Amino acid sequence: MTTQKHIILDRDGVINVDSLDYIKTPDEWVPIPRSIEAIKKLCDEGYQIIIITNQSGIDRGIIQYNDFIDINIKMINEIDKVGGAISAILYCPTLPSVKNKYRKPGSGMFEEISERLNFPLKSCFSIGDSPRDIIASINAKCKPLGVRTGNGSKISDDTSLNIPMFDDLYEAVEFVLKKNKK
Repeated sequence: MTTQKHIILDRDGVINVDSLDYIKTPDEWVPIPRSIEAIKKLCDEGYQIIIITNQSGIDRGIIQYNDFIDINIKMINEIDKVGGAISAILYCPTLPSVKNKYRKPGSGMFEEISERLNFPLKSCFSIGDSPRDIIASINAKCKPLGVRTGNGSKISDDTSLNIPMFDDLYEAVEFVLKKNKK
């Protein structure tokens, strides 16, 4: 019997191009080059892909809920076209000013999916493009990796976040796959 492998990815800035104006519609969702292929590589190696994303644009009234669903459907369809799959998407719509353990850098979404799917977070890589992604991963006891796409420069600028950094999701995935082959 093989042990199920899981990996947690942020969405905006890791899988798709991010925007200061938020990703509000499916037309605005554009994959970062090689990100879809990276997800397929993970799937080919038996990984369950989990997306954990803050989406305060919903509570701000900038993103309509039906558009948020349609954005995720577009992403899932693009990944499906190449033979990849997403196992779960967790999101937190609350504003940064609201104290909520589920909003990153809180680790609530990580803990919830770990409990739901019954896997230990300590064996799970997590890939993000912002300090809050990395801090949430550390707080959840995951193995954090950073990408320079999206807000990745903010991770590099924060000297307290000494983690492996990669140019994009594809390079981070290659690292994960090499690490787990050993």
